[in-house]
This record gives sequence, C-alpha cells and structure tokens, in this order.
Amino acid sequence: MHINDFWVAIPIGLLIGVLGRLVLPGKQAIGVFVTFLIGVGAALLGTLVAELVNLDDKAVVKVWKIQWSWWELAIQVFFAAVGIGLANMLTYTKLASGAPRPRKRTTRKRRTKPAED
Repeated sequence: MHINDFWVAIPIGLLIGVLGRLVLPGKQAIGVFVTFLIGVGAALLGTLVAELVNLDDKAVVKVWKIQWSWWELAIQVFFAAVGIGLANMLTYTKLASGAPRPRKRTTRKRRTKPAED
C-alpha cells in the first residue's frame, strides 16, 4: 500500500460509505460524518485485503488517468456495509439513544368522590 492509496482513500471513502448505506435496506440512524469515517476505513481495509489476496490487478478499468478494480471496489463496499450495519446496531440500542428506563407502575389509591346528601 502506497502513500497515494491513503490520500485517494479519503475522497473515495465518502463514495464507499454512501454505497455501503445503499446496500443496506431500511433507514440508518447514523450521521453523514460517521458514514464518511466508516467509508474511509472500509476503503483502506478493502485495498489492503485486495492486495493481500492479489485481486487488486484483476478486472481493472481505466478511464483517462483513473483506474480501479471491480473486485477491490466490491470488497470495500462489503466492509462499508458491515461497518455501517454494526454502527447502526450500536446507535439503535436504548442505552446508546439515551432513552430513560421505564418506571415501575405503582398502584394508586383511587379517590372517591364525597357522598352528596
């Protein structure tokens, strides 16, 4: 992994994060900044895994001076979807949302109206 891969992962991370959100069904409870961070992490991790498995040179597409591998992109989107799913699970719990614990119900004595004469 070269230093250029880190610099490219930052803007590509936003795209990877958005693609990861699109893969998951339903509404996610995490914000745009967390999606961006997860996308950058997924882009870096996906690039590293693709290089370790030697898939970074397979199915390469070149457009002008930009090139990418479909396998590497698929791995990055997979990691982004997993990361966004985990972040969504962690933020959806009652503990993380700050919801108060339900109080125990107590039985109250009912007031009776005074008898009218």
